[in-house]
Amino acid sequence: MPAHRLARFILNVLLCSVGCVLLHTPSAIAQNAVELPQTDLTATDELAWRRGNMHTHSLWSDGDDYPEMIAAWYKERGYQFLVFTDHNTLLKNERWVEIDKTKGGRNAFEALKTAFPNEWVTTRMREVEKGEEKKKENIEEVRLKTFDEIFSKLAVPQKYLLIQGEEITDKFKNKPIHMCATNTQELLPPTGGDSVVDVMQRNIDSAVSRRERTGVKTLVHLNHPNFGYAITAEQLMQVVGENFFEVYNGHPTVYNTGDASHASTERIWDIINTFRLSKLNLPVMFGLATDDGHNYFETQPGKGAQPGRGWVMVLTNKLDPDALVESLEAGQFYSSSGVTLESVTTHDGQMKVVAAPAEGVTYRIDFIGTRRSFNDQSLPASDDSVKADDLTRKYSDEIGMVLKSVDGPTAEYKFDGSELYVRAVVTSSRLHPNPSEAGEFERAWVQPIIPQK
Repeated sequence: MPAHRLARFILNVLLCSVGCVLLHTPSAIAQNAVELPQTDLTATDELAWRRGNMHTHSLWSDGDDYPEMIAAWYKERGYQFLVFTDHNTLLKNERWVEIDKTKGGRNAFEALKTAFPNEWVTTRMREVEKGEEKKKENIEEVRLKTFDEIFSKLAVPQKYLLIQGEEITDKFKNKPIHMCATNTQELLPPTGGDSVVDVMQRNIDSAVSRRERTGVKTLVHLNHPNFGYAITAEQLMQVVGENFFEVYNGHPTVYNTGDASHASTERIWDIINTFRLSKLNLPVMFGLATDDGHNYFETQPGKGAQPGRGWVMVLTNKLDPDALVESLEAGQFYSSSGVTLESVTTHDGQMKVVAAPAEGVTYRIDFIGTRRSFNDQSLPASDDSVKADDLTRKYSDEIGMVLKSVDGPTAEYKFDGSELYVRAVVTSSRLHPNPSEAGEFERAWVQPIIPQK
């Protein structure tokens, strides 16, 4: 039986049909659960933290600015890498767009000419027929720059890297299922599928097959599970080969915090890792923070999908796509919406998190995890059986519980051997200056650590 079919079978055994309650049985950690080695995530002479955004849209799809302008924006603000992830397209081949019909319109075009003068901008006049009378008019078009052209213009070796990516934009019925591919040289067309899980699994399988065939280290992560409330924890947990998802997405319509009926992305994260490690014998799921930028001319805080809201900090020995993917897959990163960390270490059965303190800002560090003896009972999130199928179930508070809280920029947690995993969230007292949801505080998310058996 294929691995993902086996995982799905096991999950169906674990989860009762809607309306029933699982009998509580002590949970034991899976025999082959992933174990992260003792790690010292600290910058050294050989290793450096690289700040990057892995979810970006431009005029090549539904963003409102030119890709070179977006790349320049991130470069000017100290990012070390940026991944272009336009919907079902790569920034290649020749593409002309009518200036006045682009989302950025004439204002974006004039800003482009100012930022990139001389011979960079290429335009042409083209005669078209408009209206029922087919009246002939001349329109002005601009050629969108390709990834290779932008890379040659703006990338700086070991200082600023641009990476070709793609947002694989798929769906099941009315549910949007989007997955970002970082570091792909060929288009990954959406595969479709017979269910939400099947769509995710088919797209992952396609990407894995492409990686095995080409040798290109492509990383695929699941985007915004609460966009359209399309994906539940139970669905995502069983997808074999998908080990990354967005715990924070800067778009204001993806509902990171959920609502009364829908679990937050952090709650989804804890449910997924609890069942992956205790029941499904699947690897840990990592959590990314991204911008999902679309609206580069919006200036009002909290409005639109603006850039600069969420990012990852990756510890690598060099700045190239393979090194970044390798570090991400090894869990050598943290995600942030404003908090900077100095180090994350796990030595001698102890996890230590050190934030870089900002003047006038206080911090709380929460260590969050699930113990192996967790109560695995669950209930449907709605009495309506049809609605319940589309909702993450209600689980015990023993899943993703706060194991320890510390006020201050430095905190330690000592494992006692009962934990399936432990992750940390660092929350500052400073409100996010441009939040995706009102009332957000700046945070950093430390990836789950699995104690040695």
